[in-house]
Amino acid sequence: MNLLKSEYSRSQTEFYLHLQLLELTDSGLFCPPAGVFIDPWRPVDRAVITHAHSDHARWGMKHYLAHKDSAEVMKLRLGGEISLHTLDYQEKLDIHGVKISLHPAGHIPGSAQVRLEFQGKVAVVSGDYKVENDGLCAPFEPVKCHEFVSECTFGLPIYKWESQTEIFSQINSWWKENAAEGRNSVLFAYSLGKAQRILQNLNREIGEVFVHGAIWNTNQALISNGIPIWDVPKVTQDLPKSRFNGALIIAPPSAYGTPWMKRFSPFRTGICSGWMAVRGARRRRAADRGFVLSDHADWEGLISAIMATEAERVYLTHGSTASFGRFLQEEKGIDAVELQTLFGVEEVE
Repeated sequence: MNLLKSEYSRSQTEFYLHLQLLELTDSGLFCPPAGVFIDPWRPVDRAVITHAHSDHARWGMKHYLAHKDSAEVMKLRLGGEISLHTLDYQEKLDIHGVKISLHPAGHIPGSAQVRLEFQGKVAVVSGDYKVENDGLCAPFEPVKCHEFVSECTFGLPIYKWESQTEIFSQINSWWKENAAEGRNSVLFAYSLGKAQRILQNLNREIGEVFVHGAIWNTNQALISNGIPIWDVPKVTQDLPKSRFNGALIIAPPSAYGTPWMKRFSPFRTGICSGWMAVRGARRRRAADRGFVLSDHADWEGLISAIMATEAERVYLTHGSTASFGRFLQEEKGIDAVELQTLFGVEEVE
């Protein structure tokens, strides 16, 4: 199976010769000396997980290794019976001579870059990351390495994020306006990472806040892991409609258009996503308002993060891999290779 795209005319043999610590297999990125996979998409014996989103943390692995802040939410999503070993950031684990450590990715609570060191060579697998400090999870830290495996979900110049301070000012103003008109505000965001980030930045003086059950369950897992999340009530059948009076309700995108929403009428809807930066995206999602808020790095963030690693070669996964790879080669003089993976398939912005 050819897992290496031909965009840069690289052969599979050349790929393996240069990438000494990792191989791209049918099950995912594999470190042969340690016998571990990083974010595999098929069941394997030993998996190192960068973060708990469903496209990176999948069910069926015999043993899991992840950051300690991911422990409870991984058990929630994958089952409490999983065999899970956790590390703190910068803590090292030696497996057959390969030194493995986890470093902040700034993506969501517990997200980590995986650093692998063996016989003087260092490779880093980023998972997903953002470079702006969101005040909720440990901020991204570039890790110097010879080879860097990077996402590039928003690897086009059109993606340039405003500061989260500005975005949350917009969200709070929108909520306040709706409440003044006697409307509730239903805001859609993914249940792990973005929902908690929104909670931490709401103006609590505007009104009451509620969350969908899927978000509430995630909040409880994070709270039990020691992460300081604002513990707001979940929407239940026994809550009277009168409680929803100018309230803000955070829900996963899957709740949009379902009967679950009828209890909030009259309401307006908003969606938080990096894709809202693309003209027409909000209209296609049929939301009243779109907020450009992403847990991934934008164009400039990707470039700055990659340059800070000082990597000799960069491997690009999920996103604008072809165009971003050409940019890195032609404008930055960085040897870039495009990889075909299953990341971003199940849980994207």
